[in-house]
Amino acid sequence: MPDYKPPVTGKYIDPLVDFAFKKIFGNEPNKDLLIAFLNEVFRGRKHIVDLVYNKNEHPGDLRDEGSAIFDLLCTGDKGERFIIEIQRGRQGYFKERALFYTSRLISNQAPKGKRSEWAYNLTEVYLVALLEDFTLAASPAHEYLHDICLCNRHTGEIFYDKLGYTYIELINFVKTEAELETDLDRWLYVLKHLSQMNKIPAYLRKPIFEKLFSIAEYTNLTKEEKEMYDSSLKYKWDNKNVLDYAVKEGMEKGIAQGIEKGISQGIEKGKLEEAMAIARELKKEGLAIEFIAKITKLSIEEIEKL
Repeated sequence: MPDYKPPVTGKYIDPLVDFAFKKIFGNEPNKDLLIAFLNEVFRGRKHIVDLVYNKNEHPGDLRDEGSAIFDLLCTGDKGERFIIEIQRGRQGYFKERALFYTSRLISNQAPKGKRSEWAYNLTEVYLVALLEDFTLAASPAHEYLHDICLCNRHTGEIFYDKLGYTYIELINFVKTEAELETDLDRWLYVLKHLSQMNKIPAYLRKPIFEKLFSIAEYTNLTKEEKEMYDSSLKYKWDNKNVLDYAVKEGMEKGIAQGIEKGISQGIEKGKLEEAMAIARELKKEGLAIEFIAKITKLSIEEIEKL
């Protein structure tokens, strides 16, 4: 394994850590932050006035049908549904999972009866995905914002404008402070660099960003929140460390063998709860339970209960 360097907590929490992202954007008192961010993402195509947070687990219609679990799920003031996801590393069938998530929200709008009266009056559904350490396949270099919709392949004319996918590749967002022009630039810069900052810079002296910095200050967290953040940060770092090792091994001995060995060795050096955390993440990403059991050394029964 690479040399282990424990994660260091700075003055501000890392908004791309699961706990921190939900602390900043997923709480009712802070929904103005999420509204402001989404309005910049849509760049005038939509103007969101209010949001209601929904449960992030969306069960299937049948007992044995899997649930769709979102990072954040919200309903806008006009009934629109917004899925906001953070994806740290590349995974198989990522685009398919996004289609599955949005399709679930669309199909569940159908009433149990009187469908003819409903007349397929669908509300809008959007997915906004922040990609931290990878890009979409065949993505142009240095292009970080992808606005996807259904359109005519030949003319480019939009065919249906009530379903959309926005992918933001933070690894390709390389603007410096001097190059920030829009508030969307400033949001993405803060998301990517907040944990390395020591104070709010002058170009972010706006009420919405001042609130963000205040919420994100580590010393403003409760004791319980600090423990949750520290654990979430450690998991993010450990998972990256393990996957980095897997990639290294994969280059030398083959991708499949390297992933299995890298993750297994990472777990052997850790604790049971870290193995459970990795298993939970792999299960969320749709990997087979038998494969997860093989590389984490957990039982199938333990993984099924996660």
